[in-house]
Amino acid sequence: MDFDFELILVVGCAITGLGWAVEACWWKPVRLRRLNEAVAAVGGQLPDASQTEQIKEPLWAEYSRSFFPVLALVLVLRSFLFEPYQIPSGSMLPTLQIGDFIVVNKYTYGLRLPITGTKMLAVNEPQRGDVMVFKFPRDTKVKYIKRVVGVPGDSIKYVDKQLFINDQPIVQEYMGMDISGNKILREALGDTNHLLWQQPAKGRDWKTKVIPEGHYFMLGDNRDGSNDSRYWGLVKEDLIVGKAVGVWMHWESFFSLPSFSTVGGIE
Repeated sequence: MDFDFELILVVGCAITGLGWAVEACWWKPVRLRRLNEAVAAVGGQLPDASQTEQIKEPLWAEYSRSFFPVLALVLVLRSFLFEPYQIPSGSMLPTLQIGDFIVVNKYTYGLRLPITGTKMLAVNEPQRGDVMVFKFPRDTKVKYIKRVVGVPGDSIKYVDKQLFINDQPIVQEYMGMDISGNKILREALGDTNHLLWQQPAKGRDWKTKVIPEGHYFMLGDNRDGSNDSRYWGLVKEDLIVGKAVGVWMHWESFFSLPSFSTVGGIE
């Protein structure tokens, strides 16, 4: 079952923040006024236990005061700085393994409002070779991770497992074969020099198209085992989540032990 954790954080912050504000600005002054009236009515001899009972904050106010700062801090960190993400499939093999926990830099491509994704401050634009997390165009509740291959203005063609950018073939250096029969290649794309897989099966082609402004063409490093732009089209700028910058843990399933063997930066 998919759920929007960012939306939950926003709603939680709104509810607890409002509760805290109502308590501080209204209910607490009312209780203090009633306490002063009670003390005056008995000539200042009100027992300490009664005074404590008079000014005791309700449970909902206590929870609001306790949880709001924590939720607000998590929301700020997750929305504007860094977000964790777990690799759910093998579409980015061999670069990223199923079960890798990665860090997504949220401010590399500019600061965006939570939930809507509206850009508030432009910083950098995605570059060819970046590994990027984004909301899936056909279901924005789901997040995908792929490599940026085409940026606005590029002419992209992928035919017979050969990538062409602006009519120039991208050099792929043969590195060997794995035990499953997948061909391992090294590809220089932008400022990156990364590995990719080619499976024995026939790949999906993409005819020559020019990438329009505000859109990006995405491919998985597992070129024949990736559901990417060749199947569902381009990624709009407002669907961008952030740049994947590092792996901090590998944990494939609940019943397995966490591993740190893949910890490091993402090329």
